Amino acid sequence: MLKRQYHKEMAAEIERIPSGTVPRLLLHSCCGPCSTAVLEQLIPFFEIVLFFYNPNIAPQEEFDRRLETQKQLLDQLQHPHPITLIAPPYDDAPFWDAVKGAEHTPEMGERCEKCIAQRLEEAAKAADRYGCEWFATTLTVSPHKNAPYINECGEAIAARYQARFLTSDFKKGGGYARSVALSAEYGLYRQDYCGCPMSLREAEERRAEREKKQKMT
Repeated sequence: MLKRQYHKEMAAEIERIPSGTVPRLLLHSCCGPCSTAVLEQLIPFFEIVLFFYNPNIAPQEEFDRRLETQKQLLDQLQHPHPITLIAPPYDDAPFWDAVKGAEHTPEMGERCEKCIAQRLEEAAKAADRYGCEWFATTLTVSPHKNAPYINECGEAIAARYQARFLTSDFKKGGGYARSVALSAEYGLYRQDYCGCPMSLREAEERRAEREKKQKMT
């Protein structure tokens, strides 16, 4: 079975947008740095509702810092069509409800899948609420995220809502490298863990291991 080329599918969908029209797209943003290269690709074609919805992020101070970084990017970004930032107040309860029973599974496993599905569900609801024709997510720009799962999940969720899911693999074509470069250009804070307490613990363990190796050399 041939692997789907999600980035090419996205390009084909954009090609089909009628000339002279600017559809409204809700873009779920996991963080400012990831949204850099994604917005660069999408802003020529869409009016964007940027949905900063991440109940997985812990602690709240980290959530606040990432939200400020998202705002910092928007203050500097040049865009031909409107971008509206929607950022619900911090509330980690939906994350814990979503991953219940899978808290101790490894990153990119069941825990991450449930977390992603919960955020995409809320993105679809918000897309309908704000009158968006499409919804998408920045998550596929990360090399640490499973793009096929994200796209399959988004498409399945979209079947229950009016807004269509825009398939993507934003890391393709140098997208991830571009996000790193743009983050440096805009002076953005780049976190070193996905967001949840478990990924924070894993990041701390990696840091400790690096420090241990450095002391041994």
